[in-house]
Amino acid sequence: MTKGDLEKFRKTLETKQSELSGSLRNRDEIVIEKAPDALDEVQLAGERELAIRNLDRDSNMLRQIRRALARIEDGSYGICLHCDEEISPKRIAAVPWAAFCIKCQEQVDRHEIEVDDNADLFAPAA
Repeated sequence: MTKGDLEKFRKTLETKQSELSGSLRNRDEIVIEKAPDALDEVQLAGERELAIRNLDRDSNMLRQIRRALARIEDGSYGICLHCDEEISPKRIAAVPWAAFCIKCQEQVDRHEIEVDDNADLFAPAA
């Protein structure tokens, strides 16, 4: 991967990081509200659950983006964390925060490889 490519991906990741950081600051949607009508309370609870799921998804993506930026800094960006093979340029272009090649990502998705969400550590599934 060329320096130009790395810089392009760094800018893309930093832009996405800024975008997500801004959206994560707004937590007004998860405030517990009381309503006089039981149906309104159910609707508010459903909306709050959706907002919590979106917040969780965005914070997970933000962690992945920060890890990708750290990999750019340490020189390991674009290399699969599991098999140490190069991640295909098409995959990196589509998912700049990808930590695994397609083959290993499929194993992660099937839970054949367990990934610690708090670190870039993995282990074979037991």
